[in-house]
Amino acid sequence: MTVRLSKIIMCLCLAAFAFMVAFGNITDYGSNFAFVQHVLSMDTTFPGNKLMYRAITSESLWHVAYWLIILGEAVTFLLFLIGALHLWQARHATGAQFNKAKRLAVIAATMGFLVWFFGFMVVGGEWFAMWQSQTWNGQEAAFKFYVAIIGVLIYLNQPDGDLAA
Repeated sequence: MTVRLSKIIMCLCLAAFAFMVAFGNITDYGSNFAFVQHVLSMDTTFPGNKLMYRAITSESLWHVAYWLIILGEAVTFLLFLIGALHLWQARHATGAQFNKAKRLAVIAATMGFLVWFFGFMVVGGEWFAMWQSQTWNGQEAAFKFYVAIIGVLIYLNQPDGDLAA
């Protein structure tokens, strides 16, 4: 039971994290909007770099991109929350049933990985050359987030057997 409760708690912690990030982005919209604006416009990358054709300078598109990020964070939160609830409901079930209850938590981890790895490392970091910016580089923070998610995903996916009688 200890391992099952541990997996549930870890999913709830990731749900809380995704909630706080999405909530913060909504309630303090301007702070991280500036981040999105600078990354997409590539205005703090190396001068004269040959990737500037990728820059997006439309304020409307900056807002769309930011809301897509917030949506991804919110969906991650909801999936982890519901996934943890499914695990909680199956905590006394057979190993096979508990393993089956992991489905939404696995989808949540995948969604979080998409937000923080694909969104921030692939799209922001590489496509928009965020790595070149000394001021608007979120790669280190994103790395911490998706590695934590991967760690929980690996632990969560360790098969659970039947509980001892």
